Amino acid sequence: MTDQKLPPPVMWAQNANVIFLTINLEDVRDPDIKFTKDTVYFHGTGGLEKKEYEVTINLYNEIDPDKSKSFNRERCIEMILTKAGNKKPYWPALTQDKKKYHWLKCDFNKWHDEDDSGDEGLGGMGGGGDFEEMMRQMGGLDGGGGKPNFDDLDGDEGGDSDDEPIPDLE
Repeated sequence: MTDQKLPPPVMWAQNANVIFLTINLEDVRDPDIKFTKDTVYFHGTGGLEKKEYEVTINLYNEIDPDKSKSFNRERCIEMILTKAGNKKPYWPALTQDKKKYHWLKCDFNKWHDEDDSGDEGLGGMGGGGDFEEMMRQMGGLDGGGGKPNFDDLDGDEGGDSDDEPIPDLE
């Protein structure tokens, strides 16, 4: 990355086979995007102020550059990077150096965890029965029927505290 040009805002997510990259710049005309087995390069002018942006991302693991694609939308540039090899483990980070960059954020709308069962509920974050089981383990749902049990919240057996008269104001 050169010092003169700004890195664009980038969001990333992954599933078992691909990495999703989104460059959040509007109205980028003719961007220069290059994929190698271990880097993604972007150069373009866009955004409200029509600034010049450039970044080279050194990827954590290898991708297949021939199967990776980019799509120039009006509001952003989306990329699908196909993970290389037969064994496609989840990456613990997007970059080799695992540093935190101010311009790089997780895209939780597209994220799929390694242990996701394929349920698309809860924005792809598990969902369905997994959520109910998690709540049961946390004590939020009783063991039967999956409905909350609020019987023990009052703490007193003598009825509802709302049944007592309200004292007069002095």
